Amino acid sequence: MPDDLYVDIVTPDDRVFQGQASGVRAPGVEGSFEILHNHAPMIAAFGVGTLSVKTKDAHRFADIHDDRVVFATSGGFIEVIDNKVTVLAETMEPASEIDVERAQAAEERAARRLKEGGLEGAEREEAEAALERARNRVRISMGEIGR
Repeated sequence: MPDDLYVDIVTPDDRVFQGQASGVRAPGVEGSFEILHNHAPMIAAFGVGTLSVKTKDAHRFADIHDDRVVFATSGGFIEVIDNKVTVLAETMEPASEIDVERAQAAEERAARRLKEGGLEGAEREEAEAALERARNRVRISMGEIGR
């Protein structure tokens, strides 16, 4: 399949990916979606999950998923116009760069904080979100999702 999309992924700190691709799969807030050549123009929000870019250049990213570069993301926005996909993300971490031990430690801390209790309202919501982000990073780093 030819690479018919131009993909640009940026975070507040870095340009994470820039190049040609044949598809992008994102964790939409209402369910995951895929963008292929000649996709209708759109702007969509996405949440915590796996964002993958199908590209023949995946090997440049030392990724373990063959023809895709797989990222752990905590959400953001994606825009598609004329076969150009722009991803503006809060965080975007390539699977191959996730420190498994650090991700597991963050998951344990977040789970322990929730288990200890005493959290209410916004404080509890933030702790639950931290646990969701940590679990996502662990699953992606261990190759359990994104295949």
